Amino acid sequence: MIRSQHSSSVLQQAINRTGWSLGLALIFAAAPSWSASDSDRQQMKSLDEQVQEIKSDVLGIAAELSQLEEKLLYPSGTQVAVFVALEHGDPLRLDAVRLSINGQPVAHYIYSFKELDALRAGGVQRLYVGNLPSGEHRLEVQVNGKQDGGQDYTRTQEFTFSKGIEPELVGLTISGGAPVTLGNW
Repeated sequence: MIRSQHSSSVLQQAINRTGWSLGLALIFAAAPSWSASDSDRQQMKSLDEQVQEIKSDVLGIAAELSQLEEKLLYPSGTQVAVFVALEHGDPLRLDAVRLSINGQPVAHYIYSFKELDALRAGGVQRLYVGNLPSGEHRLEVQVNGKQDGGQDYTRTQEFTFSKGIEPELVGLTISGGAPVTLGNW
């Protein structure tokens, strides 16, 4: 009986010590997690910075791919670009421009008020970029808008231009009081 009392007393002390040890172990185990939380935050910050760098790299690559695509689709030897400008000081409200080359429609554009203001301020719009072989080509332009007095303005004109070996830049200048003019830019 003494042995069993002594055993139970030793067992009780062990449990008490184990309880304290377990409690201390939990406290010490929690302490590193507070510092782990700080390191987790640092790792997240580092990951965010890496994601931003990757995004910047992807945007740069996308821009380069776009340039390469344009070079492949429109080799400089066959490239033709058509630009539109308004005659300086012309009050014409340009609504739309349609463009056909060699009888094939290639562009149709409807202008917003912001775009019209930009054209009135001397801006130039690239209306079309494509490929054409060297030689003579027929360009048809249809312009729709309103003149200063509110009258409808519709004009259709045909031009012939010669495409050489070099890229061809064709400029169309639109005026409400005069025909559309063609020029090489």
